[in-house]
Amino acid sequence: MSLKQNWSDLEIRVRDLSPSEGLAFLADLFPGKVVFSTSLGQEDQVITQLIASQNLPIRIFSLDTGRLFPETLELLARTEAKYKTRIKVYYPERDSVETWVAKNGINGFYESVENRKSCCYVRKVEPLKRALAGNEIWVTGLRAEQSANRSGMKKIEWDESNQIIKYNPLLDWSFDEMIAYIDGHKIPYNTLHDQGFISIGCAPCTRAILPGEDARAGRWWWEDSKKECGLHSK
Repeated sequence: MSLKQNWSDLEIRVRDLSPSEGLAFLADLFPGKVVFSTSLGQEDQVITQLIASQNLPIRIFSLDTGRLFPETLELLARTEAKYKTRIKVYYPERDSVETWVAKNGINGFYESVENRKSCCYVRKVEPLKRALAGNEIWVTGLRAEQSANRSGMKKIEWDESNQIIKYNPLLDWSFDEMIAYIDGHKIPYNTLHDQGFISIGCAPCTRAILPGEDARAGRWWWEDSKKECGLHSK
């Protein structure tokens, strides 16, 4: 049976497992083929702690777009030091970035949704495809309550674009549950969260949210869209 045909059966087997149990189960079932993509957000920091505390053979990687906040990069270093691990960092292809900037300008992503999505593709989607190549399970920090687009997701899904099974262990966690876990386990987090930044991406594309705003409102705040970059589109 192919990997694509196998994912729905896997979803049933993982559905009722805790995040800790699910990660261990998949790491054992797919040895050397499970990877976790961290953007250093609060959800991702929880998963990093779960992987490190069990010493699971899950490779952790991150994408450095070249436009990240200094606080995000500082957190990456603190996380590696705390959990005595190395997070593999993937960068955009130099020629692709230079070509995009030459055509659109350094901040051309503000001009249209199409420009913004093409920038995300060059800086995030293409490096992600390289990071996922050859693997069978992609672990993410998605939570259902983050956005309408994510509310219909399942813990185990087939990602057609990357031809890989995606595992969302924290999908049914609430924001309060996540914060309680971070506080209880003294997990390092981005200091920008204390300044009203909930979902943190590239610096030019992220702002703090206002009281009552959706958690994703601070991402690509100048446009009306699904607030996705293409990594987790349905």
